[in-house]
Amino acid sequence: MRGWFRQATGGLPRQFWFLWLGTLINRLGSFVVIFLAIYLTGGRHFSQSQAGLVIGLYGVGGAIGTTVGGVLADRWGRRPTMLTAQFGAAGLILTLGFAYDYGQILAVTFALGVFTEAVRPAFSAMMVDVVPDHDRVRAYSLNYWAINLGFALSAIGAGLAARADYLLLFVVDAGTTLITALLSLAFLAETRPSGAAPGGARRQSRGGLLLALRDRTFALYLLISLGTVIVMMQHMSTLPIAMAADGLSAPTYGWVIAVNGVLIVLGQLFVPRLIENYDRSRVLALAALIMGVGFGLVAFANVAWFFALTVVIWTLGEMLQSPSNAATVAALSPPSLRGRYQGLSSLNWSAGTALAPIVGGFTQQHLGDAALWLGCFGLCALVAVGHLVTGPRRERRIAQLLATPAASGSVPTGTVKTPSS
Repeated sequence: MRGWFRQATGGLPRQFWFLWLGTLINRLGSFVVIFLAIYLTGGRHFSQSQAGLVIGLYGVGGAIGTTVGGVLADRWGRRPTMLTAQFGAAGLILTLGFAYDYGQILAVTFALGVFTEAVRPAFSAMMVDVVPDHDRVRAYSLNYWAINLGFALSAIGAGLAARADYLLLFVVDAGTTLITALLSLAFLAETRPSGAAPGGARRQSRGGLLLALRDRTFALYLLISLGTVIVMMQHMSTLPIAMAADGLSAPTYGWVIAVNGVLIVLGQLFVPRLIENYDRSRVLALAALIMGVGFGLVAFANVAWFFALTVVIWTLGEMLQSPSNAATVAALSPPSLRGRYQGLSSLNWSAGTALAPIVGGFTQQHLGDAALWLGCFGLCALVAVGHLVTGPRRERRIAQLLATPAASGSVPTGTVKTPSS
């Protein structure tokens, strides 16, 4: 076990661990988004449609935030973008807790979506900057593990906090966001590669985002990956409806879906060693097939243990897909455009999350459950074929990028700060 632990965690840069710690702390206090709908309807007594509009505006703000955050991470720098977004988000979370007027809640929630999601491209770009290509699957697996552990614990903590006082949700969330911002301020140095220095950034300021959008290899990868997101997000929209139709209660759905988080926390750190010597396109194809099998079997499930088995299967695919996808996006990102590429990747995920309930709900209502879940398998099979067909082209592009000195692993432009004694 000691040898496995050293292999899973050893040799990663110090700055990565500060990013990892910030992720864990921030996720441990991510209370507001989890309980926002319950807070708005139960604590503020708004209607379901009013609550839906608020949450929808958070999503719109998030889409804008990921795009703007990606551009700023390249033009302004990773560190200042992260700090501005983190400190801004901390203030907005607390402001939302004290907002009573519906118009104020709409405005603050929209702004919160912008600031919260603007952190992601800068964070991801910084991780790409400091972690070499051969260590990125390990790094993303560790970060994904921290995200799921923090989310699982925050869901429990949020329930306890909401029972005591809804305002406590906002205070704790703002506090952990502020701690993460202070951690970034104290320990994180700017990592933007020298090729993305302000002069170079200015030369690309008008075409940088368009260059990322015109990258056919990257755009095709995002399109293929969109199918995976649409299928994966069915667990939040159509799966609970299918389980309710079979007479299963909401608490039953809760413990069935909890299998996903438990399995990731227990097994995610074993994934890098499992896939380290395999071609990433084949890993992505295998992950898509496994997820397709898991969701496809829902067509035949009608009892809780069978539904839980399907969750186990597609979670195994998710555990392979998540770090491999993140590492592929990182490898395809030119050094001077890493923030933009990460922003577009986040935007692609947001688009899939928005499309999933629309496409899934329409199919479920008009064609039936069997068509939905077998269709999920079919879509994942197409995604797998897409990865295998386009994989060689991606690998050639990645090899070209790695051949440039700035892409193979950059050195931060400043030294890592240490706390004063």
